[in-house]
Amino acid sequence: MNIALIGYGKTGKAIEEIALQRGHNIVLIVRSTNKQDLISDKLARADVAIEFTGPESAFQNVMHCLRAQVPVVVGSTGWLKNLQEAQDACQEHDSALLVSSNFSVGVNFFFEINKRLAELMSQQEEYDIAIEEIHHTHKKDAPSGTAITIAEQILQRITRKSDWVNARSASPDQLSIISKRVDPAPGTHAVLYTSEIDDIEIRHTAHNRKGFAAGAVRAAEFLTGKKGIYNMSDVLGL
Repeated sequence: MNIALIGYGKTGKAIEEIALQRGHNIVLIVRSTNKQDLISDKLARADVAIEFTGPESAFQNVMHCLRAQVPVVVGSTGWLKNLQEAQDACQEHDSALLVSSNFSVGVNFFFEINKRLAELMSQQEEYDIAIEEIHHTHKKDAPSGTAITIAEQILQRITRKSDWVNARSASPDQLSIISKRVDPAPGTHAVLYTSEIDDIEIRHTAHNRKGFAAGAVRAAEFLTGKKGIYNMSDVLGL
């Protein structure tokens, strides 16, 4: 598999390492210093692109790939206000798009546990709910995309919460997301249900970036040769 790697920070380098270990080729690396290389003729050498940059550049990077009809796996967060436009472009250009707030297999299993726990707690009004996420100080968006996914899963199942807020204090009908930026911290997410009687907590802690990188490469392997819109649940068969 020939991969175009868009973004070459710590996660991008981890993706490169794992991709090479799995026998794939990196045919294009786009850094902040060579953005002009993100053009159709160079992208055409790739079977799939993996995009891990930041909220300020992700959408345009994705659009370049879709217009070139190169399937693209997107791990950047903070740009999802443009997701519908990207999905429309994917259909228009007969390409493939896979977006996830987190590519870690463990986190995606955590998502499934979170949904089930929210269903169980939906009628237990004595419990308040909060989400905590901890990342390194270089992470540009807060709350994390993963925390937003967790919050949206809860809001779909627990009607006593109307929306989420990125604050420690919230009104009774709001779901609090508490964001902390601490070095070094690859990523921790926790959901806490609290009452006068007891607390229930589920937590996922990443020890390094290998889980995210391995999941992204696995998603790229899945997406190669496909058309349409997918997510990590499709990759993992959840």
